[in-house]
Amino acid sequence: MTDATFESLGLSAELAGACRKAGFSVPTPIQVQAIPPLLQGQDLLGLAPTGSGKTAAYALPLLQRLVAGRQHAFRRVRVLVLVPTRELAAQIGEAFRQLGEPLHRPLKVAVLFGGVSVNPQMMNLRGGADVVVATPGRLLDLMERNALRLDTVEALVLDEADRLLDLGFAEERDRVLGALPARRQNLLFSATFPPGVQALADALLHDAARVEATAEERAEPAIAQRTIAVDAPRRTELLRHLVQQAGWRSVLVFVATRHATEHVARKLSDRGVGAAALHGEMSQGGRTAVLRDFKSGALEVLVTTDLAARGIDIPGLQVVVNYDLPRSADDYVHRIGRTGRAGASGVAVSFVSAATEPHFRLIEKRHGMRVEREQVAGFEPVAMPEAAAGTGGVKGKRPSKKDKLRAAEAAAGLRPPRPPGPASSTGD
Repeated sequence: MTDATFESLGLSAELAGACRKAGFSVPTPIQVQAIPPLLQGQDLLGLAPTGSGKTAAYALPLLQRLVAGRQHAFRRVRVLVLVPTRELAAQIGEAFRQLGEPLHRPLKVAVLFGGVSVNPQMMNLRGGADVVVATPGRLLDLMERNALRLDTVEALVLDEADRLLDLGFAEERDRVLGALPARRQNLLFSATFPPGVQALADALLHDAARVEATAEERAEPAIAQRTIAVDAPRRTELLRHLVQQAGWRSVLVFVATRHATEHVARKLSDRGVGAAALHGEMSQGGRTAVLRDFKSGALEVLVTTDLAARGIDIPGLQVVVNYDLPRSADDYVHRIGRTGRAGASGVAVSFVSAATEPHFRLIEKRHGMRVEREQVAGFEPVAMPEAAAGTGGVKGKRPSKKDKLRAAEAAAGLRPPRPPGPASSTGD
């Protein structure tokens, strides 16, 4: 259906107009595949990469079915969208509100997540809600306070289903599922499909449609991938050099730990780069303010953990930097997918040292790619990444105390360098 329109997919004129108002001129491939079966009430399993338009792919048909359904004097929760992060909950809730704004019957959307006071969310649920977008923990908290019930839910969406399979969500997710009616429409969307997602799909879905955006449709070529060889202690200075030399104005930097976000952001700020940290231990108000400043251009660089690797849409994001490589090869896709969205181009840069070269080779092998190693003048590594093929980079070998001491002395210029062991998260 290359010439598909929103109307030809079965959407009302009101919703088609809402799409155009939101800047969607034609439906994306995932929307073309997902909207018709969802309008028919069918269960659905969707492999939807970042930037593919998956939120609208399920929000539009669910909104249409809500408006066409039976009205009640007291609003009942009819659609539940379960997500792993606060930021994703807020983003999806806003999408439902924006797309549902022109409907002749107004719908109420409630967004529920932790990190903020529960009282305003309880007040917002008075009089009920048509759509609830929630993280599992806060949803259960409000259920225990009798602020809402889920026995009227007609459609359940698990967005970022692979994340909701994490051990940290398993108990909460299962408790939510236990509170839902047996008869309902189930939708699972995920950018990656590990075996656990398929097992969850098999347990939840019945006679489901399976839709998938093909590799060609994922617009992967729009992201130029670069790998720069650099010694771990020089990553921050190299990052500053690249930002200032290339004139980057919107850079998302991924590091391994909360401490590293603050350390790297502070170092950049001290050297004249507008940077801030984002991590899960910040208050929700702090997280919201930092994201707002970054999206508005008040900050050039946002240094974050994998908190920002899923779902969050940052319009116009130019560059993603893997300061620390992701532990999971799948997370590499999620990280770089923050840029190059909606047909735009982007750049993904990974810093690789001798110690992390074997892990990056594993990422390359997993995704069937090979990225040429670069060097930046003035930041050439003392120990080349290729050295990792020797004893210094064998995965699983722990450096001895002497190895660590030699590496520290080499970095300080006190002795000739030797192949280093695994680098710390912050390096400097």
